[in-house]
Amino acid sequence: NKKKIIIDTDPGHDDAIALMLAILSKELKVLGITTVAGNVPLELTTINALKICDLLHNKEIEVFSGAEKPLKRKLITAEHVHGKTGLDGPYLPEPISKKNRDNAHDFIINSLEKFDSKTITICALGPLTNIAKVIVEKPHIAKKIKEIILMGGSFFEGGNITPVSEFNIFVDPESAKIVFNSEIPITMFPLDVTHKVLANKEFINSFKKFKNPLGDVVFSLLEFFSRYDVKKYKFLGPPLHDPNVIIYLLNPNFYVGKKLNVEIETSSELTLGMTVIDWWQVTNRKKNANFIYDVDTKSVLSLIQKILSNF
Repeated sequence: NKKKIIIDTDPGHDDAIALMLAILSKELKVLGITTVAGNVPLELTTINALKICDLLHNKEIEVFSGAEKPLKRKLITAEHVHGKTGLDGPYLPEPISKKNRDNAHDFIINSLEKFDSKTITICALGPLTNIAKVIVEKPHIAKKIKEIILMGGSFFEGGNITPVSEFNIFVDPESAKIVFNSEIPITMFPLDVTHKVLANKEFINSFKKFKNPLGDVVFSLLEFFSRYDVKKYKFLGPPLHDPNVIIYLLNPNFYVGKKLNVEIETSSELTLGMTVIDWWQVTNRKKNANFIYDVDTKSVLSLIQKILSNF
């Protein structure tokens, strides 16, 4: 019995690898891929999702285009990390597959209506705009979501777009606030854990040994992606942020988390988009998220290699 998921994403190099893992894994059933503006504008994130589906010869899973800007703000993008296309590095031909005509949040609502309560997990790899729209438009249907597993936020690790804010939350803090206040179960993968899952040289080079086109693409993606992070953080390689969301679904034992309260700052000039984490339970605020903060990196990396080598 496969776990049913919808992946909401803004590909992005690490998003692309997360999509590959989800589509190739035997344990997950991807009901659809919804795209959001984030790393690059919506048109490109949608094209990138389609390119990955084509690369994997995937005909079943459809792509639905969603919000082209945050709920209340101008879009901020991250070409400085992901290049002009959002997936700079490998050569990926223009997609043959076409996006579905339906809108992303309509697709999410229809899927939730179709299945029993608590069957669908949403994997959120970008800004949370599409998901917030679902919650605002159809709160009673949003309650049917089994869990939202998201990559976003940070605490001890500080921010990657401002001193205190992680990119996905910073781009659309109002949507993040709606999601965290929704009472839907949330597991979050902040920078605190994703910065421990680094694609070192040996890991990146291992994809050259694959005797399949996927190996070449993953190698080129990671090579390109590593340039920015290695320079900025002096890391050994780029952090694989989004793939953690998928690996967690396949093997939660690789991770350690803590249930706590997370509030989103939406008005401060200084700390806009900060995930305010009540680590020591100093408030009476309700615990609304499972905050993942530690990981068995070796196991995660070897499972990524294993799944991608099965193409």
